[in-house]
Amino acid sequence: MANHKSALKRIRSNEKKRVINRYQHKTTRNAIKKLRELTDANEASAALPGIISMVDKLAKKNIIHKNKAANLKSNLTKHVAAL
Repeated sequence: MANHKSALKRIRSNEKKRVINRYQHKTTRNAIKKLRELTDANEASAALPGIISMVDKLAKKNIIHKNKAANLKSNLTKHVAAL
């Protein structure tokens, strides 16, 4: 166990951040899955900007790599355009 006050505080803050990051990452993944299942072009094009925003936020916070974010956005945009 940690001996210093700052180390104890770091453990607490890291756990809070971990839970928030996991929630945001899982929410984004679920939104992406739902978008890929859509068959209506209007619904998909309406949902795309929100999902792209979610992916950008994850990349900005280094929850996912910036290249992975770019690949996700590119593939989702292609998917919506193909509908």
